[in-house]
Amino acid sequence: MPPAPEALVSDPRLRLTFGEVRTVLPDGLQPFLLGLNDGTLVLQAQLSGRPSPAERIFFPFILRTMISHDGGATWAHRCDAPDDSRLTIEGGAVELRAGGVLVLDTYVTPGPRPGTGIGTLYHSTDGWRTLTGPEPVTFNLPNARFHGSTDDAGQPHPALRLHRRILELPNGDLLTTLYGWLEGDDTPVDYMPTMKKMRVMLLRSRNRGRHWDLVSTVAADPATGTEGLNEPALVRLRHGLKAGRLVCLMRTGRELHEALSDDEGLTWSAPVPRVFAGLDVYRTELWADMFRDTKDHHGAPIAGNPVEMIGAAVDPDLLELRSGVLVAAFGLRVPPRLCWPHAQHPWNGNYLAFSLDHGATWSHVVRLTSGLPTTHNLAIAELPGKNRFYVAYDSGYWSVERAALGRSVQVDFTAP
Repeated sequence: MPPAPEALVSDPRLRLTFGEVRTVLPDGLQPFLLGLNDGTLVLQAQLSGRPSPAERIFFPFILRTMISHDGGATWAHRCDAPDDSRLTIEGGAVELRAGGVLVLDTYVTPGPRPGTGIGTLYHSTDGWRTLTGPEPVTFNLPNARFHGSTDDAGQPHPALRLHRRILELPNGDLLTTLYGWLEGDDTPVDYMPTMKKMRVMLLRSRNRGRHWDLVSTVAADPATGTEGLNEPALVRLRHGLKAGRLVCLMRTGRELHEALSDDEGLTWSAPVPRVFAGLDVYRTELWADMFRDTKDHHGAPIAGNPVEMIGAAVDPDLLELRSGVLVAAFGLRVPPRLCWPHAQHPWNGNYLAFSLDHGATWSHVVRLTSGLPTTHNLAIAELPGKNRFYVAYDSGYWSVERAALGRSVQVDFTAP
């Protein structure tokens, strides 16, 4: 039995009840989740196999989609998309108020003219029992830069990336986030100079996802982190004095950053670090001795290396429950690129954070896993009821025994 979740910061107004940990997908890594109003959960993770080559850029590992109709108690593979092994919901999925589900593939590739892009869209009208698609999707992206940067493995990456969430506004318009490069974004990433630091952008669709326009840059700062700003998680608050506010939490390769918008994304506050429970990735004195003799992939010691001896908070997710409780999920890597063969530091793990004041403060923080191998990618989705959600994460990593895991969480609290 895995260790019980550990509360790092406790709010006496809040109590969590965790369901049983279940293996959703053996061999699965880096899960993404979608929760539907009827309680259906859709989880997608990567398998260790490689897909066959294709003309359009594709995810480098086979993808598998699992469905649960009972809140995550049981799971089955059920997806009649034209090619389930390639459809990646990392680009975002949403259940529309009028009915039906839209799914965006993560990759936006160069369009027929400068400043345009092409993506793919899938549809379901029966709770993901079947999917139709792919349908071409167009993007208006002035000054988009599709070429000139590799990915974090040094491979060419002629695409921008949609990520994590699609939001439906009260008038039916859709918002989503994109990360990548505009012209002039040419600052090298510290650990991979062929990769350039990224920015996060907001897109809007007025026709149910068939065309998207660039609205704004959420955040861009070549001096931030090791990677710039990427892997955004977006939520629109429905409760409190700031109802309608957009909150965007982003990865930088070091601490997470947060930006806010109160005008549907036209303008954004300057991105600022968001550190949960005092988990400061620059506190290298807390792990310097543990990794003093550790060497990087080139055989050089990481001791004294400001790029390799830090920690890194990664791949956040955000969810507002129907009650107004805000939930954040994130992983923490210590050290950032050698945390898999050297996972022993207790900070190295997966986390949940809770806010009872709509994101102003995060008064309850829980560590789900500690000092164990994981890719640190989590996903959260709401379940039926007032205060229930499902969290998915993984154990293992690319070259060892691995599985996508999940469990339900019941949140009980006294309203502030």
